[in-house]
Amino acid sequence: MSHPAAPRAILFDLDGTLADTAPDLAAAVNLLRTERGLEPTAYHVLRPTASAGARGMIGAAFGLTPEDEGFAVLRDGFFANYQAAMAVNSGLFDGVQELLDGIEAAGLRWGVVTNKSQRFTDPLLPQIGLGHAGCAISGDTTAHAKPHPEPLLEAARRLGVAPEQCWYVGDDLRDIQAGKAAGMLTIAAGWGYAGAEEPRSWQADYLHTQPLQLLALLRDCLRQQAELAA
Repeated sequence: MSHPAAPRAILFDLDGTLADTAPDLAAAVNLLRTERGLEPTAYHVLRPTASAGARGMIGAAFGLTPEDEGFAVLRDGFFANYQAAMAVNSGLFDGVQELLDGIEAAGLRWGVVTNKSQRFTDPLLPQIGLGHAGCAISGDTTAHAKPHPEPLLEAARRLGVAPEQCWYVGDDLRDIQAGKAAGMLTIAAGWGYAGAEEPRSWQADYLHTQPLQLLALLRDCLRQQAELAA
């Protein structure tokens, strides 16, 4: 079976792809509710919206969109709550550490490209074991956020790798759109917040339901590359 060309770097979305950050995001928005005398929103309602950040969480907990009156106040409160407690119950998904170890053992680079603001990304990464990422591009690092390709192109530049030699992995449609626009092979993270069913419509190059499937694909590509070079 033929495999795609082995990459020189693999880039990852953060929330819902490398890390399960939903518990602390949910806690931040539910603190807003309890401060207002409201019952907390059920976790199973909040979790699927985690990749959408404040927009998703406030939408699920308060039924407001960014265009609605009152959203900005809630957003600022949500950000303050989250910044104060962003790594209490967040951590890497099962298999992610082994995946990253395998990427590094193969001599490849990896990095993070997230729509999270830099004020959250930079302090969070070292707290959850990702402080050694080859690059960390946040939603406000470049002039555009995903689904625009610019954050991914900036990550490739910082790693010194051509975009077409990168793979991009994410659990949101915006991730796949950005990866395709950047000319990268795309992998939908079916272990993330969207689950494995919804990503089937995203037209990613691959859909994996657990991180070790990605490691197996990488090793197959590297093995094929070595055989062709022999």
